[in-house]
Amino acid sequence: MDFGLFAIYLAACGAAAATGAMFPTGPWYVALKKPSWNPPNWVFPVAWMSLYILMSAAAARASLFEGASVGLALWSVQIAFNTLWTPIFFGLRRMRAALVPMAGLWLSVTATCIAFFTVDFWAGLMFVPYVVWVTVAGALNLALVRLNPEASVGAQAGV
Repeated sequence: MDFGLFAIYLAACGAAAATGAMFPTGPWYVALKKPSWNPPNWVFPVAWMSLYILMSAAAARASLFEGASVGLALWSVQIAFNTLWTPIFFGLRRMRAALVPMAGLWLSVTATCIAFFTVDFWAGLMFVPYVVWVTVAGALNLALVRLNPEASVGAQAGV
């Protein structure tokens, strides 16, 4: 693996991760009704840190193989959707609208995983936990919309 490439991909992940600091969960999120299977709060930063490292390593590894251009382009799409979701969900508090980038995220993460498997088994394998996590995150987003219909359209003026 090329550690210079790894650092570049990790920097892109850092930009996506920064949205979590810019738009923290806060009391609004704490007050939402959540499904019984909602992960404990400590799981989220641990999972994301692990996933950002894995997805950066996967992209850096795939970059070394001929034919990786589609997978790397899809990697760029997924990190864009990843970055977009947090400001919509936590910043604007538009849980229903956040389902749109979540769908794009799931599709692009899954497509990236498949594309990486076509060029390198290990790069593809490193993306599998991300596919699982985004599947859970999408289901959680949808469950929160269903459990909190009054809060799913967004924050009121002045909030």
